[in-house]
Amino acid sequence: MRIITGKLKGRTVPVPKTGRLRPTSDRTKEGLFSVIDARTYLDNCRVLDLFAGSGNLGFEAISRGAANCLFVDSDVQHTRHIEKTAELFKVKEQVQTVAMPVESFLEKNFGLFDFIFADPPYDLFNMEELIEIVMNGKWLEKDGWFILEHDKRHDFSQHEKCVFSKPYGRTIVAIFKEDTADF
Repeated sequence: MRIITGKLKGRTVPVPKTGRLRPTSDRTKEGLFSVIDARTYLDNCRVLDLFAGSGNLGFEAISRGAANCLFVDSDVQHTRHIEKTAELFKVKEQVQTVAMPVESFLEKNFGLFDFIFADPPYDLFNMEELIEIVMNGKWLEKDGWFILEHDKRHDFSQHEKCVFSKPYGRTIVAIFKEDTADF
């Protein structure tokens, strides 16, 4: 996995060897960030990367101008790996990690974010609940985006706050916004 563009362009994002990851493919990431680039800017944004794994999405956002990214993953090996990658990329001042289950994290409040990425395990039993918690839980700025990766077992295209849903191979990217007219 490589950083597609920005100040970290071409850098390889290492993947922790835990065997518990399904990193976002370069194709999916490129498609997702093309949608973002066509509609808004990442400059100086606050980003939250849920189910962060290798940190692939958050590091791409930082490369493209995000001010900072909070990475959340239940596996401490993953968060330590993200911290090491941040040091390697010389962006550690822009990175914060939290090692705890995302469900527990979302019971707290860490402020408002411009972009929230979530790439949960596809068999996450409460994916619908995850959308409701993020969209109704004071996590997003007024014009914020919640971006969820899922598979074909779910279809959120008819959700009242879904403004975009597109498959990239076996992964479907769904984007949710509070103001759906503003997309």
